Amino acid sequence: MEQENFETLVDRAVQKRYAAAAAEKEPALCCPVTYDGKYLDVLPQELIDRDYGCGNPAEYVGEGETVLDLGSGGGKICYILSQVVGPKGQVFGVDRNDEMLALARRYQTQIAEAIGWNNTYFLKGNIQDLGLDLEALDSFLNDHPVHSYPDWQRVDQWIEQQREASPMIESDSIDVVVSNCVLNLVNPKHREQLFSEISRVLRPGGRAIISDIVSDHPVPLHLQKDPHLWSGCISGAFMEGHFLEAFKRAGLHHVEILKRQDEAWAIVEGIEFRSLTVRAEKSTSASAYEGEENRQDITDKPRDTSLTVLPDGDCCGPDSNCC
Repeated sequence: MEQENFETLVDRAVQKRYAAAAAEKEPALCCPVTYDGKYLDVLPQELIDRDYGCGNPAEYVGEGETVLDLGSGGGKICYILSQVVGPKGQVFGVDRNDEMLALARRYQTQIAEAIGWNNTYFLKGNIQDLGLDLEALDSFLNDHPVHSYPDWQRVDQWIEQQREASPMIESDSIDVVVSNCVLNLVNPKHREQLFSEISRVLRPGGRAIISDIVSDHPVPLHLQKDPHLWSGCISGAFMEGHFLEAFKRAGLHHVEILKRQDEAWAIVEGIEFRSLTVRAEKSTSASAYEGEENRQDITDKPRDTSLTVLPDGDCCGPDSNCC
């Protein structure tokens, strides 16, 4: 019961904090990231101000690709990606926060007119359950209110039918899955499913480009139970090694570190938290990587410190005003 109450408390804290951050900028939710200015010219300042991330996965995406952004928030990365992939590509953003979705959708027509095409779609869902469209579920529940156990069974059956026959994101449909400082917010008990879903929706040969916060030591339970630290992308951070291994456990390969902050973004009780951008690939066939489970598959490329070149005295801790 205590664990359930904690999970509910943390979940509500994340929802509440990001709902507020959709309305008013909260600098503590981000750390310094450099974007190509040419992609920002068409974005309203509100979207730029309400962006909360720790990396730029968009720089690893190419023209004509179909991209899925997990935890798309106010849509900044999606609108950058829209320009990168061009009119022949597509961009899907998934978020469960109504306020963030409303912010992202508010400028959809304006930005499409500015760049000359409309290839961006924002969907409501949990990133660990990409088969279920939560807006479709809301609509079903409005038409079929739950008053009894049989009513709930009917909802359960409908949900399973949706996942099977009409999933929000179809299997083998995405060239690149990206995410920017969101995976750490997911409940640990759902993280195996989260990485399995990334693998499921990727096309054979597709790749995941994920920027997130990692720690150099395990985060103790008393910090994990702090809703403010959790919602601030601190106490839910993966340990760096565990984060890399999670991709392999989901069947992804060629896991490599693209960028890693040298200086910690935050230090709490001696534990260092920093941004990491990782690439992982889905094999082109079931047998393409036969036997690879026995070899070391994680590559640490020469570290790019472009995320951490800050003026003297600058900082980006969980209570700073840096972004």
